[in-house]
Amino acid sequence: MDIALPNLNGLEAARLIREFLPSVKIVFLTQETDPDILQEAFNLGAAGCVFKQKMRSDLLPALAAILEGKRFVSEGFAEGQFVPRNGGGG
Repeated sequence: MDIALPNLNGLEAARLIREFLPSVKIVFLTQETDPDILQEAFNLGAAGCVFKQKMRSDLLPALAAILEGKRFVSEGFAEGQFVPRNGGGG
């Protein structure tokens, strides 16, 4: 899912998805680099964030990591920088 969706903000869409389907794994594909916005994505329970510029190299490894129960963040941000708060899970 993209954070910057045209009609519905991707973060709000993630909030709705988690409300109705809490076990769904959400992976953001984005150009967003604002750490506060990315932190919010993980607070909402995102399992991963792949930067669009790195999609060719990172998408499959991200999906593999997420299927193993791990969190994935494209290189450029330290993985430990984004942690779920308020019970969000990946």
